[in-house]
Amino acid sequence: MGLDFNIKDIIDILLVAFLMFQTFRLLRGTNAVNIFLGIMAFIACWFVVFYVLKMELLGAILDKIMSVGAIALIILFQSEIRRFFSLIGRKRNWSILQWLSKPAGGKNEIEELTIMQIVVACRNMSRNKCGALIVIEKNTDLSYLLHSGEQVNATINYRLIENLFFKNSPLHDGAMIIANKQIMAVGCILPVSQNQTISKRLGLRHRAALGITEKTDATAIILSEETGRIAIAQNGDLIVNVSEEQLERLLYKELTGK
Repeated sequence: MGLDFNIKDIIDILLVAFLMFQTFRLLRGTNAVNIFLGIMAFIACWFVVFYVLKMELLGAILDKIMSVGAIALIILFQSEIRRFFSLIGRKRNWSILQWLSKPAGGKNEIEELTIMQIVVACRNMSRNKCGALIVIEKNTDLSYLLHSGEQVNATINYRLIENLFFKNSPLHDGAMIIANKQIMAVGCILPVSQNQTISKRLGLRHRAALGITEKTDATAIILSEETGRIAIAQNGDLIVNVSEEQLERLLYKELTGK
């Protein structure tokens, strides 16, 4: 009996392959990638046993395991699944929604002033080798992090940012959360990235910045206390040795959508 193979089956295979590849990219560099590869090996084994070799007893056992696999996947990959749907739901991926939700006017002017306050603070702290970690909220709500630090709810001002990250300040070790054009909280504790490919030379601030950008669409700015160099984390990727001009361009692009 010949195989009934048509264009729909080819599209189906390509879509599944694309989904698997994107899932692997999402998990690459984390501990979860080994679990993912193990699950793929198990599925391949189940397919061969159940459909190719038609081994009824072993196939039935593996089939029962597959029937509860969805629940196991949710438990094992809960953080990655949350990040996946966060990536899908970003406004930048739905341009028509972004256009409809855009205010009539004045938005960009306010954001430009906000950007300059942050850039000036980072420039001054970089020159003074003052360590800092600033997280800027975009579409993913970061309010769940506020309780881990001290809530401020202050207008963004470069002098205030510098004072909060001053070495003798009791709050300089944690992260600053900026949302709704305000400094919402300081001294916040962030999830640390488990990415095994991160350079050993990078400290806890960089790992925390990568951790929050892996789980949300926030942008994180890191200032090294040892070197004074600026780095920026977005979408789980880290850009190091960022100049003042690069920082301004990156923030302007992220906050204004231009």
